[in-house]
Amino acid sequence: MTYEEKDIVDNTSYNGGFLTKYKQISNNKEDDCIQFFEHTNGPSVFYCLYGDDALNAAHDVFKTTTVLKYICGNAKTGIPSCVISKINAMNYMKDSLLNKQKKIEIYSTAKNSPNSWTLSKKASPGNLQNFEEEIFGTTDFSVSPVICAIKVESNNKETCIGISYADATFRKMGITEFLDNDIYSNFESFCIQINAKECLMVDDPLNYELKKIRDVLSRCDIAITLVKKQKFNTKSIEQDLRFLTNDENITSSPEFEKKLALSACACLLDYLKLVEDDSNMGVYTIESHELSQYMRLDASAVRALNLIETSEDHSKTMCLSGLLNNCKTTQGTRLLKTFLKQPLKNANEIEMRYNIVEELIENTELRQSLQEEHLKRMPDFKRIGKKFQRKTASLQDVVRIYQVIQDLPLLKSSLEADDGKYKNIIEEKFIKPIGEIIIDLEKYSELVESTIDLEATEDHEYLIKADFDEDLLKLRQEMKELLVEINAESERVAEDLGLELNKKLKLENNSMYGYHFRIPRANQRCLNKKSQYMELSTQKAGVLFTNSRLNIMNEQYKFKLEEYTRNSSALSKEIINIAGTYCKALETLDDIISQIDVFTSFAHISVNAPIPYIRPVISDDRSFKLVNARHPCLEVQDDVNFISNDVDMNRESRMFQIITGPNMGGKSTYIRQIGVIALMAQIGCFVPCDEAKICIFDSILARIGAGDCQYKGVSTFMSEMLETASILKSATQNSLIIIDELGRGTSTYDGFGLAWAISEYIAKKIKCYCLFATHFHELTLLQDQLSYVTNLHVDAYTTDTSITLLYKVVEGTCDQSFGIHVAELADFPKDVIKLSKRKAAELEDFSTSSDTTEGQQQIKKKKLTTCSREEIENGNIIIKQYLQEFSKIQNLKSMTKDEIDNALIKLNSKYENDIQGNSFLREIIEQL
Repeated sequence: MTYEEKDIVDNTSYNGGFLTKYKQISNNKEDDCIQFFEHTNGPSVFYCLYGDDALNAAHDVFKTTTVLKYICGNAKTGIPSCVISKINAMNYMKDSLLNKQKKIEIYSTAKNSPNSWTLSKKASPGNLQNFEEEIFGTTDFSVSPVICAIKVESNNKETCIGISYADATFRKMGITEFLDNDIYSNFESFCIQINAKECLMVDDPLNYELKKIRDVLSRCDIAITLVKKQKFNTKSIEQDLRFLTNDENITSSPEFEKKLALSACACLLDYLKLVEDDSNMGVYTIESHELSQYMRLDASAVRALNLIETSEDHSKTMCLSGLLNNCKTTQGTRLLKTFLKQPLKNANEIEMRYNIVEELIENTELRQSLQEEHLKRMPDFKRIGKKFQRKTASLQDVVRIYQVIQDLPLLKSSLEADDGKYKNIIEEKFIKPIGEIIIDLEKYSELVESTIDLEATEDHEYLIKADFDEDLLKLRQEMKELLVEINAESERVAEDLGLELNKKLKLENNSMYGYHFRIPRANQRCLNKKSQYMELSTQKAGVLFTNSRLNIMNEQYKFKLEEYTRNSSALSKEIINIAGTYCKALETLDDIISQIDVFTSFAHISVNAPIPYIRPVISDDRSFKLVNARHPCLEVQDDVNFISNDVDMNRESRMFQIITGPNMGGKSTYIRQIGVIALMAQIGCFVPCDEAKICIFDSILARIGAGDCQYKGVSTFMSEMLETASILKSATQNSLIIIDELGRGTSTYDGFGLAWAISEYIAKKIKCYCLFATHFHELTLLQDQLSYVTNLHVDAYTTDTSITLLYKVVEGTCDQSFGIHVAELADFPKDVIKLSKRKAAELEDFSTSSDTTEGQQQIKKKKLTTCSREEIENGNIIIKQYLQEFSKIQNLKSMTKDEIDNALIKLNSKYENDIQGNSFLREIIEQL
């Protein structure tokens, strides 16, 4: 912060008028909103934050509280404040909006009214319209945020949900309705499928159904915005949608029969202010998203399978989206993330994707040319198209599209050269559409070639041809003459420094410095003691510098260039407007390029994995079999020698699989990798196995781990129960359920009881494939009751002094518990070990009670001894006789310890032969 900025902040902070205004603004602030106060100091812009916002910024941005100042008091009584530069502010806003589900408000003042702070811009996770250029600048959108509005109608029989959603960045909307259960699991899956970042709903704190919806949104990390009930009024919805779509027959579309969804749409349009922006006229498309079209995923499954990267991932390959993302375009990355949240259920569509990926795997030359030549040149067409629609595009954007059009015939030729087994699919999906686009864009190329000076683009200058005007011709000639002088100066400087021109010394031009020189950093010493040269910047690419002669010519050239641009601005706008009429063709091209990019990425990853991936076979009998299956993310990590495992699931004998074994033995990895492979197969990717026969799942539902959600007001156990309830109510026969360590958030008895009951319900009632990893070894007895339950365990090799985890999943139950064994290896005191064993035996031998289930009674009848019933009965008789005789000793209460010991010695001697002759009594004594 400069001294001038500091003075501005100080003067503002202690101004009574500002404090009054700040309190008014902050009193109306939402909890999840960050308020920025914009200041200007000449051409520079910076921001101030106050109160909790300042404290959070100090922690998140500066990592220190030393940046804080306190206005109207000290650290205890004052208001915290901090100053943040524009660059840091933009990065902070971007992180807050995209990663932390925060809302942003920027307040500014008029020049002559220092205390007239008004809201100038605002944004939320699902509505980035006002911040697209400021925050993202030239950075392309790898994720497109979606905002939705919801309206619910419930009666005693059913609950109907109406949803409207919008992607304001890429101008598309959706309207849909569906029935849901009382825990809104369909709504949860829908939000995941459309990648919702924010949801609008009625502000009604007393409505219990809306509270449950808020819980679902919170579980999915979706920002919630509460709005008034009247915002759902559909009075002008017909007119508004006609304006946005330019469709006069909009009322005859099926969407207009969905009254709840239309109410939600009215709320959404009001919140986004779409109708108030003339650039939105006729550019929106309306789609109807069918929930049943794709595999359903719950929020827990998305986290458990590590589908999307998070801030906690140390490398991009720790998540599936990062591993599979070898895309060369931004639109490819976007489509990949959509694929991951919308796995297909249609076998024919899945097979078509397999065919394309296989073709790209087999044709190495095509795959490499796509990645190394064609795809790298493709810009984000949708983003450029939006710039045309918003009238913010430039001649540079026009030329960028032109350059791509020139490359399209080469891309088409590369695809046509393919002569593989599935060349007909490549032709139908890609070659024909690209050929049609080339024809559609012929006039675009003619427009650019006839109006834009393409020679100047080589120097990164985007100018109208001078032929249109005599003044432009004169200016262009003067600019060329200056360029001749500039080039002559570069030759003179090269000779003066003894550096070869265009190799060691380069003449460059950019928007910041204009024309300047660059030399490698290794040659920087040649500028020493040469005062005629002025260093501009030292960068990784080299040292940028100039001299007085070049500086003068550069200023003259900039002046001529500005005049040229000014005189040709009217024609430039006309050309840009004409170019904008080709946006539809560009959007079609964007879709084609993104698909080619994703399938090429799938092929690249499949070929270059540590062990190449294979093509899955879709089974007709709904069996699911994997040979040497591996976790795709773990096998690529450094210093990991991944142990593969087989998977065999069928409805007759292996539908419900219980996996036991020691902690860190690989139970969780095993069940997660099965879910990951199933999902990879249904997005059309090859999978990390030697063989794979898969069935199509309609959903993957997960309950993984026992992490607290205390920041959301939910305990470990409550979190378990909420997620499990959702699974039980939404799973079908064609679902895949993954459960890991259910019941750890409560007592051992309650946990086991719930685990048994839930397992039995899934196995008997739902009858879907389920992988149940558990530390309750008693659950394995469920196999004795149901023929389609199978026990598996992760193997371990133990000796008296060591335990080696083998990470291999084998048939059967785990024949021992490793907890006490590990404690022995950790050198616990022997008394502790002995007591642990005895208590474990007591707990496992806990007697049955009248309220236990049949299954639990069977568990509790399990014998912990090898003794026969007769030996146990005889042993109990001896114990009873021993205790009766001991109680008959006279004056027992008044006896000393030594006298009692002597009496016991006599009694033990009397019963010694009986005790040694009974194996049950000997076993008890050994455990003491």
